[in-house]
Amino acid sequence: MKIIQFGEGNFLRAFVDWMMEKDSVTIVKPRPGKGLEHLLEQQCRYYVCVQGMKEGEVINKIERIESIAGAINPYEDHAAYLRLAEAEDARFVVSNTTEAGIAFDPACKLQDTPALSYPGKLTQLLYHRWKHFQGDKDKGLVILPCELIFHNGTNLQGTIQQYINHWKLEDAFAQWIEACCPIYNTLVDRIVSGTPTEEEQPQFETRIKAAQGALQGNPICVKAEPYHLWVIEAPESLRQELPLRNENFNIVLTRDENPYHERKVTLLNAPHTVMSALGTELGLETVEDCMKHPTLGPALQQMIHEELIPTLLPLGFSQEELNNYSASITDRFLNPFLHHRLSSIRLNAISKCKARLLPPIQRYLDLKGSMPVMLVKGLIANINLEQ
Repeated sequence: MKIIQFGEGNFLRAFVDWMMEKDSVTIVKPRPGKGLEHLLEQQCRYYVCVQGMKEGEVINKIERIESIAGAINPYEDHAAYLRLAEAEDARFVVSNTTEAGIAFDPACKLQDTPALSYPGKLTQLLYHRWKHFQGDKDKGLVILPCELIFHNGTNLQGTIQQYINHWKLEDAFAQWIEACCPIYNTLVDRIVSGTPTEEEQPQFETRIKAAQGALQGNPICVKAEPYHLWVIEAPESLRQELPLRNENFNIVLTRDENPYHERKVTLLNAPHTVMSALGTELGLETVEDCMKHPTLGPALQQMIHEELIPTLLPLGFSQEELNNYSASITDRFLNPFLHHRLSSIRLNAISKCKARLLPPIQRYLDLKGSMPVMLVKGLIANINLEQ
């Protein structure tokens, strides 16, 4: 066991756990209640069905995942949770506890078994490890939050410090955290669309049986697109420590996560926001419908290459990098398995316009001295649909 993972949901199963070598992950359930029973019944083995487009080709394959060694509910077995802190081979902590998971709760106490909040539980775990190994500098943990918030590592580090102060823990512990437990900002990107529907389950079970042999009980299967990206604001040397099952994963180690964040928001999220309004006006229902529309599809491609990509070149990306990334975005938009509805993208449309459309509009205006036509059309269409 090298990774202590807070979170048992589909995203981590089809992202971090999908990448890791056999029996390298132990799951900690971050909230009280049920949720681990089915996984434990399957001896923590499950399947990821990778469905979508890659370089213009349809991908539809099933992979057996064996990275999870065990799963613990710390509210039911607190002693087992603390034993994770004592594990000699523990090296990483990963988490995905929703966007609201990284938050300080003053009601949490050091004596709780365990604290309710994720940062509270993590602080307890690190404190127990520090005491157990008597402050050994070689026993620090590398912490990789995968929550979908910008600067997730910085936010988590600040929240841990709040608990250290709130619980009046030793200065030496705080110094050990600072020196030996790096908490890195990350950007994670993969669409994980959930589990097969009741109608789909029989065909998935048939495919799993044909590919993997005899089954025990009801197999767990998670559906995900082929594309994946994990950006970690950490030294390149970290790659050698990650217990990956192969070297083919799209993991970027960088000194600065910000350009990758801007690239994702600009080339993935901004087109989503534009097409969600313009496609709705045309009576379309999904992202795939928009990309295949005879006029809207080419207009969106033109927007990406002429209005969006030029605004990212000053961030240090090459034209080739941005062209390759935009090609992967096109594959994702054309995913025939996803059925990404425009109505879901349009939720909180005005706030999304402010975050996704106004910045590239301003950058284009500063760069070209004129307004980007399609981006402005998308902005106006969103405003009109909200009135």
